[in-house]
Amino acid sequence: MSTFITIIGTAGAVVLLLAYAMVSSGRMSGDGLPYQLLNFGGAVTMMVNSAYHSAWPSAILNLVWSGIGVWTLGRFAARRAAARRSAGTAAIG
Repeated sequence: MSTFITIIGTAGAVVLLLAYAMVSSGRMSGDGLPYQLLNFGGAVTMMVNSAYHSAWPSAILNLVWSGIGVWTLGRFAARRAAARRSAGTAAIG
């Protein structure tokens, strides 16, 4: 199990670094859905790894980071739903 958790944590770190590099190089938007999904996924996997290894400050940081990700992804979903409702209303009217 420890090896599996280490692999998950390492993958999460790679995902976070990739997302950061893509935004920093201008190849991805920091306010776009792909970045937010990568950021959320990386934070969740890092949280699991940190908690497993009892690295509580890091686990708590990544729990908060994941919570921000959930909130942000919820905003994306709400905007998308509002746009669909608006498009449906415009088509009817």
